[in-house]
Amino acid sequence: MTDSDRLGREILDHLRWYRDLGVRAVARAAGSGSPRAASARTPAAGSLPGLYGSASESLEVIRADLGDCRRCKLCRTRTHIVFGSGPEHAELMFVGEAPGADEDMQGLPFVGRAGQLLTRIIEAIDMRRADVYICNILKCRPPNNRNPESDEIAACQPFLFRQIDTVRPRVICALGTFGAQTLLQTREPIGRLRGRFIDFRGTPLMATFHPAYLLRNPNEKRKVWEDVQKIRDYLRSLRP
Repeated sequence: MTDSDRLGREILDHLRWYRDLGVRAVARAAGSGSPRAASARTPAAGSLPGLYGSASESLEVIRADLGDCRRCKLCRTRTHIVFGSGPEHAELMFVGEAPGADEDMQGLPFVGRAGQLLTRIIEAIDMRRADVYICNILKCRPPNNRNPESDEIAACQPFLFRQIDTVRPRVICALGTFGAQTLLQTREPIGRLRGRFIDFRGTPLMATFHPAYLLRNPNEKRKVWEDVQKIRDYLRSLRP
């Protein structure tokens, strides 16, 4: 390999590292010959200068980059990677915590009992499951459904942010404590976060209880119904 080949590979690796962090553009610092990373906030619609020629990349490309992921210890215990499902430019995106046993076996998000309840929730706001994008903070199931650990979240987060930037939903619904706390970078409990829209990189985010929690605590379904009604009404307000 020549020196120029090696340099080219190093530059590409560096750009991929920025991309995985969510950076979508670089800007030249005033009075300096070197670029600095631009804001990683969700970009406005339209053309995007910098690392990409368009405002988003395809989910197919992100899945290919994830590959047979070995970035954390969960690769030793999982059966399948659970990337996500739904249309590439869905209005509504659900972000849960992590795959469970059923999801790990099938490689699809929210297909067990909690997933069936989520489907009913979606249908209750006059949408179809096929109309929304669904994914999780983690792409692999933690053993025995334990809580996600910080290194596991860190390994998956760049891919999650790229999914969000590609889908560019009008609303994100964070399901459960880890979904909401990870996206919002807070330790606030889900009970305090739910019920109102919170800005996430320019996109309204509604946190609510996880369907698995509702299976154990059916008396909390009313609160989730209140939350998803707000999502429904907001989406309706954006349509002609």
